[in-house]
Amino acid sequence: MEKSGVTIYGCGQDEADVFRRLSPRFGVVPTIISDAVSETNAKLVTGDQCISVGHKSRVSESTIAALKNAGVKYISTRSIGCNHIDINAAQKMGITVGNVAYSPDGVADYTLMLMLMAIRNAKSIVRSVEKYDFRLDSTRGKELRDMTVGVLGTGGIGKAVINRLRGFGCQVLAYDRNQKITADYVSLEALLHNSDIITLHLPLGADTHYIIGREQIKRMKQGAFIVNTGRGALIDTDALIKALENGKLGGAALDVLEGEEGLFYFDCTDKPMDNQFLLKLQGMPNVIITPHTAYYTEGALYDTVLKTIKNCLNFERSLTHG
Repeated sequence: MEKSGVTIYGCGQDEADVFRRLSPRFGVVPTIISDAVSETNAKLVTGDQCISVGHKSRVSESTIAALKNAGVKYISTRSIGCNHIDINAAQKMGITVGNVAYSPDGVADYTLMLMLMAIRNAKSIVRSVEKYDFRLDSTRGKELRDMTVGVLGTGGIGKAVINRLRGFGCQVLAYDRNQKITADYVSLEALLHNSDIITLHLPLGADTHYIIGREQIKRMKQGAFIVNTGRGALIDTDALIKALENGKLGGAALDVLEGEEGLFYFDCTDKPMDNQFLLKLQGMPNVIITPHTAYYTEGALYDTVLKTIKNCLNFERSLTHG
């Protein structure tokens, strides 16, 4: 079998182990690079037409130009979203960009966990217990069966979230321009007006940037909750903070955050924190922040590596048979 080379950038140890385990089955020789791809290390490709990148850092126009000069023709991101890659620059330079789909179950499970934590005041309770204060919280929790949940985006993850919500007996509303599944679809306006909880599962693009902004929050129910495991910039964070401060919203659970780049996935314990969004949100008892970890399961890792390898092989075959 003829061997194919793929350079894997931004590769953690657990990813590297799976790449090394799976690659021989497909006749692929992986070059593992722990650092994220950059203009400087693009030359390490050493002849591979296909590379793989993670979602944790941006792939800029200058980096793409360096990759093109190194002979790269295909970039496979190990994520569903591609918003960290300058897609326009890649297209202009003749480089194809592909993504991967992995099981939506991990993110869907995590979304339900965040939802339940938000409506049961889990952050305040856990913090009190850590200080050995075992008194009951002054605010009683809510039950999902009594609530209406609005799901923005009904792709794989949104669909999996809806399936899980049905088991709780709550009313579920859905909004998506592409109505692909059996769900109670309504307009965005109706979803905002009627939902006690809104959970976001849309890709980030020009049409979805700040899909939840100042005006949308005004239309939401008094005391509603927002859950976001999609992308940070789906929400206008400044507007979100103001609505939490003035009591318009009852709480938020955010696995993604506007401006998270360079912050999430890094140890910042000994560094001054200058992200004002994070500082304000972290100080609120009704806001839960986690560092873009909903996808982080063993199953998703296996799916991501397998589909990355297949993406690269399929691209090379398309060149051969095209």
